[in-house]
Amino acid sequence: MLHNRFWQAFFALTPIIVVIIAIAAYMAFFISLMHNAAVAESSGVTSASVILGEVSLFIILIFLAVLLSLASLVFFIVHAVQNPNLKENNLLLVWILLFVFVSGIAQVIYWIIEILNKPRPT
Repeated sequence: MLHNRFWQAFFALTPIIVVIIAIAAYMAFFISLMHNAAVAESSGVTSASVILGEVSLFIILIFLAVLLSLASLVFFIVHAVQNPNLKENNLLLVWILLFVFVSGIAQVIYWIIEILNKPRPT
């Protein structure tokens, strides 16, 4: 699984895609909240139930993004530790620090530089 191209691309791109979807869901939540608040006010429904009903999708997407980001972090740290190209110098330490502090962007950059641009061993 660690050297499968599909899983490498999945763990590199999915956390960023889920965060973009979560931002879009937040915008949709906000717009829907403004629309439904006026409707709920006229029909007598409490605004708290409207807010809780609308925020559930946003919370699920953020939870999914956190889980995927943690799985991606572990996947790429394990991949970097097993990468023989990084054992010669301090690049292993640099990549691990980048993964921890700049998680989403560093994993995409690592995927492009260290996985896509390197020829696969036959």
